[in-house]
Amino acid sequence: MLEHDVATTFIRWTFIRAVFHRGWWLVTSLYLVAVADLTAFQLVFLGTAQNLTAITFEIPTGVMADTISRKWSIVIAHLLMGAGMLATGLVTSFPALVATQMVWGLSWTFSSGADVAWLTDELDQPERVASVLTASARWEQLGAASGLICFGALAWAIDLSTSIVISGIAMLILGFFVALHFSEHHFTPTRQHRWRKSLLIFRSGVVLARRDHQIMLVFAATVLVNGAAEAFGRLFPKRLLELGFPEQPDPIVWLTALGLVTLATGAIALRIVEARIEGEGAARRVYASACFVGAFGLLLLALAPDDVTGMAGVLLVGGIALSVTRCVSVIWVNRRATSDVRATLQSFLAQVEYLGEIFFGVGLGILAQATSISIAMMGSCVLVGGAGVLVARFRGGREASSGRVDG
Repeated sequence: MLEHDVATTFIRWTFIRAVFHRGWWLVTSLYLVAVADLTAFQLVFLGTAQNLTAITFEIPTGVMADTISRKWSIVIAHLLMGAGMLATGLVTSFPALVATQMVWGLSWTFSSGADVAWLTDELDQPERVASVLTASARWEQLGAASGLICFGALAWAIDLSTSIVISGIAMLILGFFVALHFSEHHFTPTRQHRWRKSLLIFRSGVVLARRDHQIMLVFAATVLVNGAAEAFGRLFPKRLLELGFPEQPDPIVWLTALGLVTLATGAIALRIVEARIEGEGAARRVYASACFVGAFGLLLLALAPDDVTGMAGVLLVGGIALSVTRCVSVIWVNRRATSDVRATLQSFLAQVEYLGEIFFGVGLGILAQATSISIAMMGSCVLVGGAGVLVARFRGGREASSGRVDG
């Protein structure tokens, strides 16, 4: 497969996956509130159950991708993800929904890290990886927007449950696209002493992460940002309903419209980042700036006097802060990783995301249940702002030195 084909295939896959995934989550987020009638704590606990599953399997599946196959790890991810998505639309009881979210969480552990590692090795052009990853993040935003339109319209025309089931089936089918169109020419699987090799890869990843000050910085900031993101993502629809979110036409229409504007904002922000991410110190500056924008958006959502102001806060947090910080953190860690532990390091990054979501997400969920969603949003503001200060004040080794370990 030519380098151009690798980049194009990766971007197209990212786009299509986002169509199904984001469309599914749009409908599911309303389904959990309007049909399953979950409480604020139950909504956050769903994410906690998902994250506990993911954090348990993230490292083994990351090592598996570095040992056996990046491509087939992604295929397995699609099979599990599609099954979890499909099952969500068939149940309404809280325990059953917890189970579907655990399957969904497990699926992401097979994909996270394996996708970036696959692109980096198959593209075989280190100088292009950051721009391709940023472009794919931007196309992911466009795919998400398409998913909101398609599945928002589908849910409005049919019903929430059926739309969720259809998205799950579509994700399963996309797994066959990966099996057919993803090559694996630049990766040599371990065929002997796999357990020994897996343990060696894990240890090498741990050593690199511990010694590289910039990787540790990204991990620390990610814990804070994702803790805030978990509470924000689970609770903002309920917060908007509190503020008087319009009921005519159907709330799914308003939620779809808000999602589209948010994604358009994110695509523009990522296009700007794409043109500037290669500069020395750019990742640190961009990450910190996005955090400060997100902190302001969360404060705006917490103190909003009406639904319009609340939606403006959602726009800043979801459209700029979370999309940019996620993209930059992946690029930043990928630059510091060596080829033999690339997927493992990305799995470490995913694992600290889950840690933040579990510890801070649960805490904020309890806070929301005991006080109000507004207070929980203010707590999220403190976390994101703290991450921004941490990154902005950091002074360390050269950012662009791929795989270099700071002493």
